[in-house]
Amino acid sequence: MVDYNVKVRVAADGSGVETQGVKMSMNPFDEIAAEEAVRLREKGAASEVVVVTIGPQVAQDVLRTAMAMGADRAILVRTDETLEPRAVANALKAIVEREQPGLVCMGKQAIDDDMNATGQMLAAKLGWPQGTFASSVAVADGRVEVAREIDGGIETIALTLPAVITADLRLNEPRYASLPNIMKARKKPLEALDVDSLGVDLAPRLTVVSVTEPPARKEGVKVNSAAELVEKLKTEAKVI
Repeated sequence: MVDYNVKVRVAADGSGVETQGVKMSMNPFDEIAAEEAVRLREKGAASEVVVVTIGPQVAQDVLRTAMAMGADRAILVRTDETLEPRAVANALKAIVEREQPGLVCMGKQAIDDDMNATGQMLAAKLGWPQGTFASSVAVADGRVEVAREIDGGIETIALTLPAVITADLRLNEPRYASLPNIMKARKKPLEALDVDSLGVDLAPRLTVVSVTEPPARKEGVKVNSAAELVEKLKTEAKVI
């Protein structure tokens, strides 16, 4: 995805956003999920961390970053198409069935399109329990306890493994990938396979009509009283 520090520009043809020559980086919530997986292995709660991404060949850079953080190996599912969460869940389901992990850690949402569906869809397709928006994770005795933020406070749930969890912002602070670890990551195994080889349904269900820049914000005005504000909301903004 486009790095969160980069100002996104709409493509000239209005079909989406400009990605050519733009810096890419790991989705921040996925980075948190990768960090949590590495921490679980360091605690002895996991034996191996495998990172997976679906995207073009250049996406291997993101996988190398995850391995520099401590992941053991990586799988790149190659495609140049933009896949919807349903298609991504289908592809990940095929990888999960092949790899047989005890726990799948994912970011709670993508920050480019704000989709918050892939983790839930994957859990449903696998028939696994899910813990979304995790702010704390503890694995022991064949289950994982997940603390998650809800409107009324913190909810703690216990899931029988295997399970799917999605990481919230407060779960952890990802470590910095040091230069020595970046060099070591180059020697770690990275498997690449074409998405078509998975034999799953990738057909889109949505059609993008057009993408446009948001309108420029109009200059605000000052009011001298609440009554004047109400009057402007009625007669000018027409929202009440």
